[in-house]
Amino acid sequence: MVQSRRRGGNYPCPRRAALPAAGLLLFLLAAVALLYVSPPPLADHPVLASSRRRRPPHTLLNSSGSGAMEETERREISHAPTNGSTVRDDLWGSKLASKFYGCSNSSSKFLDSNITTQPDRYLMIVTSGGLNQQRTGIIDAVVAARILNATLVVPKLDQASFWKDSSNFSDIFDANWFISSLSKDVKIVKELPHIGGKLRAPHRMRVPRKCTERCYLNRVLPALLKKHVIRLTKFDYRLANRLQTDLQKLRCRVNYHALRFTAPIQEMGEKLIQRMRERSEYFIALHLRFEPDMLAFSGCYYGGGEKERRELGAIRKRWKGLHPNPEKGRRQGRCPLTPEEVGLMLRALGYRKDVHIYVASGEIYGGARTLAPLKALFPNLHTKETISSKEELAPFSKYSSRMAALDFIVCDESDAFVANNNGNMAKILAGRRRYFGHKRTIRPNAKRLYPLFLNRGNMSWDAFSLKVHMVQKGFMGEPKELRPGRGEFHENPSTCICERTDGKAVARAKSQDDQVLNSGADQGKGIGEPVVPNRTDEEVGEPDDDEDDPAEREIVDAEMDDDVLVGPEDPELEQILSD
Repeated sequence: MVQSRRRGGNYPCPRRAALPAAGLLLFLLAAVALLYVSPPPLADHPVLASSRRRRPPHTLLNSSGSGAMEETERREISHAPTNGSTVRDDLWGSKLASKFYGCSNSSSKFLDSNITTQPDRYLMIVTSGGLNQQRTGIIDAVVAARILNATLVVPKLDQASFWKDSSNFSDIFDANWFISSLSKDVKIVKELPHIGGKLRAPHRMRVPRKCTERCYLNRVLPALLKKHVIRLTKFDYRLANRLQTDLQKLRCRVNYHALRFTAPIQEMGEKLIQRMRERSEYFIALHLRFEPDMLAFSGCYYGGGEKERRELGAIRKRWKGLHPNPEKGRRQGRCPLTPEEVGLMLRALGYRKDVHIYVASGEIYGGARTLAPLKALFPNLHTKETISSKEELAPFSKYSSRMAALDFIVCDESDAFVANNNGNMAKILAGRRRYFGHKRTIRPNAKRLYPLFLNRGNMSWDAFSLKVHMVQKGFMGEPKELRPGRGEFHENPSTCICERTDGKAVARAKSQDDQVLNSGADQGKGIGEPVVPNRTDEEVGEPDDDEDDPAEREIVDAEMDDDVLVGPEDPELEQILSD
């Protein structure tokens, strides 16, 4: 970067003899050269111009010492290119989406539950965490019941955790549909019946995380045969990520077909979608996690100065042994993007200023002040509170899970979905949108976006936009972005996504699938599904590192497994981060 010439200020400057003509000519030529190599003015860029004042790379535009946004910064944001980037992809969908479809029907080898279910085996589970973490628990509970050939009692939701929601299963999900739609897969009852004329007390136990089929048969089945009723507590992530194909497809049938919200929730969610459609033909849904607790545990710095350090530092004291390293977290892509950074990414990808955005979020640290830079980039921001009345939301507003369900419905039906985090809601929606047609789903490649935000003042807007396009390639919800078996199954349900092809190819694939189903150790591996080696319980479910494919390795690096962030000794924190 060119250093500015020091001026004399108020110091007296002695008279100097006139420069020789040749020296003067050389001086003029050097000055002209400097003008050509200096970076061009960036008045059209929302944040790049402000960074020329040497603002720290992750300082929020609205986070000045006094807490007020400077008017000059507000004007700079407003000068972002109205039409978005000059480099454009298909912003609202994938050209390849029509070639793929969700396929979760069971194979001919998957017997009816009337044949497999044993009459004296009952499985009860208690979920944990927020709505979407509980959803994963419900899905896996159905599969666990199938593995154990047991009758599943409708799961009990977590009512005592951080979220403080007293809702029962039937308050959020359509219990009758849940039972009937899965009747051929698993027998499900609403309440534990009397066994031998009396109501038996369940035997409580907890299985390890990512427990495999063999793990359930070795650990749970003996107790189930003896006690007849088992109650599995804190049922979250208690089933391996990789299972045989028919069990993976059962997961998809539960997740994408059997779990329906109740009529009041669904109807209110559809009203919110309709109101967004009335405002714009297309809209983006943004799942924004920016709560104080989450930011505190991330250990990252978000530009709020001493006030932020003091407030988040006080929250961090709740967790002993937490030693944050803000710069390391940023470099590793572990820090949630700020609202400003999300806005910059979207504008760089080509979304226009007039696009309408539905923001799904809880409490945002800093409130409207934190959202101000995003609103300057995209003035048309909406939430469920701004497009509906208090009276309409009254039946849901006292229950965090029901409010989260409304956001889930709108995000699911949006034309483009983006999240600043990699929590359960972001993962489940990413998988769901893949299953139902590969709708545009943007996962920020935080690890590689970090250096771009850091150096945004040293490049033109077009150069910044081009680089954002490059680092986001593979993170836009396109088909086959992730290798089959890579990542969490709820985010990448590759077993349940089929590619449209000619009849001959389909028949050949089906024949191959049937052969795999009939082969002993590799039973149930479908098209494109990797063979799972026979491993210990601790090893199964962890993704393999592909040392030969740096692109794949990069995708995994950008994803955080919940277990990496949260240990079993942090149950409250796990609930906070779960959704």
